[in-house]
Amino acid sequence: MDSTQSLYGKCRCCLKAGDHRDVLKEYYCDGIFEVYYDIFLECFNVSLSTSGGSSNLICVNCIQRLRDANDFRKMVVEAEKQLQSVKDPADEVKQEDLELELESDDDDGDIDDNDFMDSENKDFGPDNDDTLARDEARLMARFTNLRALPSRKTLHEVCPEYVMHLDVLRGKEICSTDIEALLNQDAKLKMKVKSRQDSVTEKVAYSHNAQLILEYSNATAFKGKSRVGLPCYFCKNIFENIEELRTHQKEHKLTDVMKSLNTLNPYNLVINVDVTDLMCTLCDNSFNNLKEFKTHLEAKHDKKFYTKFEDRVIPFKVPMDNNYICQICDLKFESFGSIETHMNRHFSNYICDECGTGFVTGFRLKMHIKSMHVEGTYHCETCEKIFPSHKKLKNHVVSVHKMVKRFKCTKCSERFKDYVKRRQHLVQVHGQAKFDYKCSVCEKSYTKRYVLYQHMKRDHLEELHFECEVCCHKFFDRRDLESHMVKHNVARIFECSVCKKAYARRKALREHMRKHNRLACAVCGQAFVQNCSLKWHMKTRHPEFLEKSE
Repeated sequence: MDSTQSLYGKCRCCLKAGDHRDVLKEYYCDGIFEVYYDIFLECFNVSLSTSGGSSNLICVNCIQRLRDANDFRKMVVEAEKQLQSVKDPADEVKQEDLELELESDDDDGDIDDNDFMDSENKDFGPDNDDTLARDEARLMARFTNLRALPSRKTLHEVCPEYVMHLDVLRGKEICSTDIEALLNQDAKLKMKVKSRQDSVTEKVAYSHNAQLILEYSNATAFKGKSRVGLPCYFCKNIFENIEELRTHQKEHKLTDVMKSLNTLNPYNLVINVDVTDLMCTLCDNSFNNLKEFKTHLEAKHDKKFYTKFEDRVIPFKVPMDNNYICQICDLKFESFGSIETHMNRHFSNYICDECGTGFVTGFRLKMHIKSMHVEGTYHCETCEKIFPSHKKLKNHVVSVHKMVKRFKCTKCSERFKDYVKRRQHLVQVHGQAKFDYKCSVCEKSYTKRYVLYQHMKRDHLEELHFECEVCCHKFFDRRDLESHMVKHNVARIFECSVCKKAYARRKALREHMRKHNRLACAVCGQAFVQNCSLKWHMKTRHPEFLEKSE
């Protein structure tokens, strides 16, 4: 169950791109749980296609329109029920005539046995079957979309299982205590199953969900990417490409899978799987993504997942050239480290309270807080900067103070300080294609993937996690919020060194300093932007000083 998580893509209703919800997932809204796929089926009798590459996402606007349509349908059905419950005035008149007729019969005298037999023969005899049929048809005509009740002759065709249960109970006495015992037994069984699901541990839930995926699909599990190749998740063997690893993992049995899963720590449990050409091993159906496969296992094969626990099986597409492709948004990455960082965006199980960054596991969040938001204890002896870890201090000393160029060109022997300079060298000197990362929404391009992510979050996803406590304005990062807070604090801490005028922002001080840097008249001190303006001023206002200088 997921009430918050959203995915980026196109809405299947209005084709609008953005951060939307999944029609197959269950969401919590205003005290009720809703699945948009079921609402489509119930309201419009439309069964949405969830395979064949179609989008399973729906935007907020379409969700609201779907809710309004469903509410309108419920209102019409309720109104129709109330209208049908009101008695017809003509029927009330007939009922009154019938009661008056019965009263007149009672006034004539008591009913004897012969009269009772005559009435019995009249009401239940074969001669009155047509009258009963006409009355039933007249009654049924008052209701729409209502089928006739089954008779003893048609009951075995309408509900054969009910007839079978009736035959089993034939000749037996059923008391209220027997029914009560059955109800209590059913309630105890449901409570037992519910308590078993609630008491399941985090490790058991993760292992169970991962086991279902690995056992009933052709997904290939691996432990990230090493310099040598792809390491198998269940043993220490390393393979050059994904095809060799896929062939190797067929040798592992289910016991090997369970043994590997049981030894994992749930705090940092992550299983990377290749889902290229994903198929179900039970029925050989193919799927576009892991989400469709999990839905298929639950619906068709009755395999239950612990849905209240977040996903720890991370899907990838690994081609033969070992480039990594995100299975969710189809972005390509040159290294496993870059795509591993990218997948935190799709599986934000743990959110940093300081900067709003999401992570797959709690261990990654802990390392992020330690490296980004905790004051370090490692001091640089040269420039006295502080770093949170010894590794970052070492990288700082090597790159800044020792000027070691760690990034070597793959085509020649030249080295560079960072990978951006190396990429520029490859493009300019060796004619390699330019590295451009284009935005899928507005077609803007950037040289760094990180800058593209920042652009997507700021401009299109509008992830504004920092809110002003005074005016409730929201901002993308803490720096924008601090710049905005100057309006409320009005602390003029930036002072001009020439005229001692103070400003609240550094940018405003820079604009002011331009006035002092302009050309000034040596006689009266008036400043000018252009030299020709100063000469004209000297010629018209101070000609005597101009003649002396000549």
